[in-house]
Formats: sequence, C-alpha cells, structure tokens
Amino acid sequence: TKTEIMSLIFTFILLLAITLILTLLITIVAAIRKLMGQPFWKSFKAGLWILLLPPLALLYGSFIERNQTQTNNVEIVSNNLPATFNGYKIVHISDMHLLSFIGREETLAQIVEKINAQQPDAILFTGDLVTQNSSEFNTTKDILARLHARDGVYSILGNHDYSFYNLWENEELRKKDADAIVAQQRAFGWNILLNENRNITREKDTLSIIGVENTSMKHKFRSFGNLTKATQGANGQFKILMTHDPSHWRAEVLPKTDIDLTLSGHTHAMQSTLFGWSIISFIYKEFMGLYSEGNRHLYVNIGLGETMFPFRVGAKPEITVITLKNRSAE
Repeated sequence: TKTEIMSLIFTFILLLAITLILTLLITIVAAIRKLMGQPFWKSFKAGLWILLLPPLALLYGSFIERNQTQTNNVEIVSNNLPATFNGYKIVHISDMHLLSFIGREETLAQIVEKINAQQPDAILFTGDLVTQNSSEFNTTKDILARLHARDGVYSILGNHDYSFYNLWENEELRKKDADAIVAQQRAFGWNILLNENRNITREKDTLSIIGVENTSMKHKFRSFGNLTKATQGANGQFKILMTHDPSHWRAEVLPKTDIDLTLSGHTHAMQSTLFGWSIISFIYKEFMGLYSEGNRHLYVNIGLGETMFPFRVGAKPEITVITLKNRSAE
C-alpha cells in the first residue's frame, strides 16, 4: 500500500542518515589516530563494523521488540484520594495507531487479553486510536470491543483521530471520517470525553475523570481542547485528566487547575531510547514515565503502536497499571 511504501521510504532515509553520521564519526576517529601515527585506512576499515549496528537494530525493533509488550506498575499516593478509592486500579494505554496492527491482529488481541487480565476498575486511553482514517477499524474493531473494566473504558482524541493525516477530496469528507472514529468508540461502549468529564462514586465519595480534546503547545499540532469546559461539574475529591499531548501539563494544567493526576501519550519516546534517554527529549521535557510537581503528577505512556517507522528499540509497547493509594492508609 501507499502507507507501507511511505513507511519504507522514511525508514530508508533514517537508516541512510544514521549511516552517514556514523561514517563521519569513523572518519574523524581515523584522522585523529593518523595524527597519533596510526595508518588512516587501517583505522577507517577497522571501524566499519559499526555500520552494521543500525540495520541490525532496525531488524530487531521491527520483528522482536514491537511485539513485546511491557507492563509498568505505578503507585500514586495522595491525601486527596478518598479512602473508599484506596487501591483503585487504572490501566492507562495510549497511541494504539491501529494501522500498525493491520496484519498483526493477533498481537493486538494479546494486548487486549493482558489489559483485561489486570481486572482494572477503569481503562483510560489517551488518544491516537488510528493513524490515518476510520478504515483501520475494519479488522480490529471486534478485538477492541473486548476491552472491559468495572467502571468502564474512557477515551479522548489525539491529533491523528481528527483524520488530518489522510488525503481527502474536501473538508467535509475529513470531518465525516473523524465523526466515524468517535462513533466507533461509542459503539464499543467506551466513554469518549470531548471536553467533558464523568464522576465515579463510591458511597459518598467521588473520583472525577476529565477528558479534553487534543491540546498542544507545539504549533504543528492543532488544538481543540477547552479545559475550562472539560472540568465543569467535575466535583471529585480526586481528579484525573486525560490529555493527549504532555506539553499541556505545564502550560495550562499545573497553573490553572487543581487536577491531581494527568495522563498523556503522544511522544512514543520516539520509538527508541538508550539508557532511558530519547532524542524526543529535545522537544518534550516530559516524554516517558512519571513526573511530579509536589502532589501533582503526570504520567506519559509511550504507546502501543507506531507511526512512520515500523519498529521500537528500547521503547517496548506499554501497558501502564496505576494503583491509587490514600496516604493515610499507608
């Protein structure tokens, strides 16, 4: 398909760029060694083995790591959490990009089984269900319909879920497809939160789940979120916000709200990390895992699927299991 061809082209360009950089480094090292009295070509040829690493890493990331799901367990301890919600279990997932599971439906089914096996109180999906358009549901919707949690599945829209990444004849067709993506999630029985919230009660206590439409501080991504509207009526003692882009946390969530826990995705950790570092850190300060400012927390899930490059290296698809704890019960 056209998408697969584009993916191959992007991968080839990436591989070529890395190869050129490594070749330059080998040349510099060989030149330095020549100044120290070593033959240039001997040093240069000795370093060429390094050029094998990028293609081997891509093969590993394409055929092995992208199919190995990691489950990360996180505890959030808070004074604001009512005792009746102590031990409340959330499974946080993000960036499924269903296009990356076409032809890999069995892998998606295994992920759904792993999520359900956690027996969560709630499943929170923080956007980018598709990559291009609603046709990605054709072979995956029956699998996604199996997701189940005691208090339901909640979702929001990511930048890809507005169908901007597909060539349309007109804007009306794009909007129609974006509406179909929302409708399909509702057909699953998911609670898709479009600048709105849901209050979950236990006895006299309340936990609020808030969802905003895509909101980004990066100009290349369009924003549709309205946090003020989304929080109206969210009267829980403990509040959880789902917002796709983690740049939203410092820009608006921290200074303007009292939200306790924010869940995001979007970064994918660039689908590659080295000892916990990713090149995406030059763009996003918070790009992977848990971040805290006092009693306020952000968790960035690095996603289940891929875009552009069909591989993951040091960034396995992630299922996050978040357990909420009441501090006084500790």
